[in-house]
Amino acid sequence: MVLGVDPGLQVTGWGIVVATGGELRALDSGAVATNRRHAPEERLHQIFRELCDVIARWQPAEVAVEDPFVGRNVRSAFAIGEARAVALLAAAQAGLPVRPYSPAEVKLTVTGYGRSEKAQVQELLLMQLSIETPPETTDAADALAVALCHHLRRRAEARLKEAR
Repeated sequence: MVLGVDPGLQVTGWGIVVATGGELRALDSGAVATNRRHAPEERLHQIFRELCDVIARWQPAEVAVEDPFVGRNVRSAFAIGEARAVALLAAAQAGLPVRPYSPAEVKLTVTGYGRSEKAQVQELLLMQLSIETPPETTDAADALAVALCHHLRRRAEARLKEAR
């Protein structure tokens, strides 16, 4: 079972994906939405507490976290980095290994094309995880895509290991 995290200071998405037999399934997903009026440290503490609750509830074996895409807005990049650090801390506190993935890696693994649009990622995510209704937020969907990416990468690594 893998917890996928799409970090953000305003909204941090999370999703739980499990492999049963040869099938991958989404068990749950959600988002931690923080209030812009609160101080950044309060918002980060909220993200930390809620991710710790998700970890305690689902007890994943691993955590996959999307690395921030650093565009032109440095302030946004720092905020995303802080939210990512909180996710790493929640995983470390639970003794869980963490694997980072860039947005392009997630898109490439889930869709076969590293520059896929969000709609394409979500469409393939729904098909690969047999989800009938999309997650409530795009952040939760992105987190499920990160967890799916991790499972698919682990499978590919295992196959390569067996072939050697």
